[in-house]
Amino acid sequence: MSSPYRDEFRINGYWFGEGEKTVAIVGAMRGDEIQQQYICARLIQRLTEIEAEGKIAQGKRILVIPSCNPFSMNVARRFWTMDNTDINRMFPGYDKGETTQRIAAAIFKCLEGFEFGIQMASFYIPGDFVPHVRMLKTGYEDITDARLFGLPFVTTRIPLPYDTTLLNYNWQLWNTKAFSIYAGQTNHVEHSTSDQTIDSILRFLNKIGVSRYEVRSIGYESILMEEEELINIRAHRAGIFYRVVGAGQNVYKGDTLARILDPYDCSVREEVKAPDTGVVFFAHNRPLALEHNVIYRIQKL
Repeated sequence: MSSPYRDEFRINGYWFGEGEKTVAIVGAMRGDEIQQQYICARLIQRLTEIEAEGKIAQGKRILVIPSCNPFSMNVARRFWTMDNTDINRMFPGYDKGETTQRIAAAIFKCLEGFEFGIQMASFYIPGDFVPHVRMLKTGYEDITDARLFGLPFVTTRIPLPYDTTLLNYNWQLWNTKAFSIYAGQTNHVEHSTSDQTIDSILRFLNKIGVSRYEVRSIGYESILMEEEELINIRAHRAGIFYRVVGAGQNVYKGDTLARILDPYDCSVREEVKAPDTGVVFFAHNRPLALEHNVIYRIQKL
């Protein structure tokens, strides 16, 4: 669509294989989802090689959309640059509505009819995650197929009213098996978690019979859990966040996870302790902690 600034607004998609619409992979929906776009760019690179080797199954098509919001990424804004609205809260879209509604409608028109849909998603709180598959419980979710990615966790959550405008939710209602993948990071590139995520997607494509590419990593026997099971740890004081433990690490009850320091004299305002034994599922990664904000989420063992 036309734009009053710089170039026209375009969304680019990359097709692989021929035949029925089998798998759609959507990358950055927001302007700070650098890791998500990077993963899709590397997938495009790998799928180009796989297709050239004749290893995409006949009658199967894959679509990869690396970015749905290049304008916001260009100016380092998370949401739509003009009115700060979120494209991922506008589905299934409305082609005569506001700008982000029209963008969502155009995207969704292309994404309808796929058997499987994979979205590279990000969390609303900045931080590091254990890479995992997330699903909304709509009654159409497929836990068995979610485990085919071989990521450490598969999480499910009962959708709230505002979740009904997400791509994942609407994909499911339109008969697409939808999965949101959280790739560890958001606003910067981290190679170990991006490699793990790329391998998981290629592993999934192999297991559903779309490709014949050999993935060298074995993958995990995914642990299924409800998001309500996670223990949220909040900061009781504000200050400089000095992280001791990161995502993916095992901790025991009473272990020090982080220290919140006074920004004027560096005295310890709070020593953040693990309330139980478990795995750090999420860890805050910004230099400052605000009072009452979630800074860790732990999966209890």
